Amino acid sequence: MTAPVNAGAVVAQATGSEAHLRELAAFAATRGYALNGAALWRGSEFVATPDEKRFYGTLGLPVIPPELREGRGEVEAAARGALPPLLESRDLRGFLHCHTTYSDGSNSVEELAVACRAAGYEYVGITDHSQAAAYAGGLRPDDLLRQSDEIDEVNGRLDGIRVLKGVEADILQDGRIDFESAILERLDFVIASIHSRFNMTPPEMTARILAAMDNPHLTIIGHPTGRLLLSRDPYGLDLDAVIEKAAATGVALEVNADPHRLDLDWRVLRRAREAGAAISIGADAHNAAGIKYVDFGVAMARKGWLGPDDILNARPLEDFLAYACRRRG
Repeated sequence: MTAPVNAGAVVAQATGSEAHLRELAAFAATRGYALNGAALWRGSEFVATPDEKRFYGTLGLPVIPPELREGRGEVEAAARGALPPLLESRDLRGFLHCHTTYSDGSNSVEELAVACRAAGYEYVGITDHSQAAAYAGGLRPDDLLRQSDEIDEVNGRLDGIRVLKGVEADILQDGRIDFESAILERLDFVIASIHSRFNMTPPEMTARILAAMDNPHLTIIGHPTGRLLLSRDPYGLDLDAVIEKAAATGVALEVNADPHRLDLDWRVLRRAREAGAAISIGADAHNAAGIKYVDFGVAMARKGWLGPDDILNARPLEDFLAYACRRRG
């Protein structure tokens, strides 16, 4: 509990990490202020901060978004006026990474399209599992072609949204993507992910992903570290090498918004952006209710200092399709 006149300082302390508060205290000292006892002081005089705007403003700073209060240079960036504009859910134009009844999802193509349209999206990318993921009802080539025909029919019936033909193809042990080029080239975009052989050594796993990124049909690496929160650690991987190659090849790295994954981790995202890698946000939705998972991905992106210009599916439809096509030459 605190008096309303001190609410800003208390909220800042409650939402900032220890590292953030240390940076903030050091900066305040350069301005003649001190942070003591969850309050702002100038010498022995209490300084009223009824809200966060007043608290940060008294120090000559804009409000630092709560997601950035981690002691990673945000105070210095705020002082320079260099905080990035952060992603908002409304910035996303496309809904990516979702599964239908063709594999292990519980909604049809049209049901997902209608739900995504209602949620305000301009396009939705259908990405059912590939044939290697037999445990998840992975699609054989003829299944994928049949789904493509259905997507054409749905696009012919629905206004206000475009359904894209995609797949979440397995990255096989040797780095090949689980469909031949003749199949992949029929699709609008391709996500490739690892769903097996998690116990490979870090050099082997790194080589596996880097090899997959050489495939010109690949658009996005899905859940790049394979973690499942509280149940499976990330597999060993040279993530810096993956980020470097993503930037060099134009393969985007996914922030998988499934709350069991949240992969990539927010701590990696700023590094990926600074290296020039594109980032996508994928819900990994297996039903229409999973559309809401995107909010978790947006929160991760914000915590990683990402804005709309950093996110692949914040681009308009034609720009997204052009990005996917550019790698094919």
